[in-house]
Amino acid sequence: MQQHIVTSYEEELNHLTAEVARMGGLAEAQVADAVNAFARRDVALAAQIVERDVRLDALELEIERAAIRLIALRQPMAVDLRRTVAAMKIASNLERCGDLAKNIAKRSLVLAETDPAGPVTRSIERMGKLVSSRLKDVLDAYTSSELEAATSVWTRDDEVDEHYESLFRELLTYMMGDPRTITPGAHLLFVAKNLERIGDHATNIAEIVHYEITGEDLPDQRPKGETLT
Repeated sequence: MQQHIVTSYEEELNHLTAEVARMGGLAEAQVADAVNAFARRDVALAAQIVERDVRLDALELEIERAAIRLIALRQPMAVDLRRTVAAMKIASNLERCGDLAKNIAKRSLVLAETDPAGPVTRSIERMGKLVSSRLKDVLDAYTSSELEAATSVWTRDDEVDEHYESLFRELLTYMMGDPRTITPGAHLLFVAKNLERIGDHATNIAEIVHYEITGEDLPDQRPKGETLT
């Protein structure tokens, strides 16, 4: 009987981790598709991204309920407790990534009706691919419990910030050069800011993975440039 209880408990923990990994795959796809929809002015794909967001919302709720149930009934301790709480926190960050991807898709639907700002659009696409890569790396680190890989994502957070700051200045110059570009330029600014925030959530996940594995916070503050708001 004791062996059965232990086995069942381990299965619940593994299922919780698997569900977070599944949610991570969906969030990763949402972000990558949002970048592609923006870059290709793909209205159909952007509309799909908006519709698909409810799947992430539902998964976050399921993971939260499963984690609370596990804590209440199993009373996990030490690494098991960290693993359970980490699942809940990572799911919350992934849900926000999904929301931000949806926001990018909505902006893309509006921008598809305007003249493209070629160089700026390509700069945002490059930033989007960088952010997508960061999210993939940290989710791979989570599923494989790779401490060094998670820490690497955390230490490279400033690269995303630098891209955003460069884009911010590029877009201001673009809008100041022609008042007719102010409206689409504002939408492009929001797209860039949403990508910067997804990068922040990837870094948050890296911090959570580090704590789950070691039981300790990262020693220093997150590496940051002076991010523009």
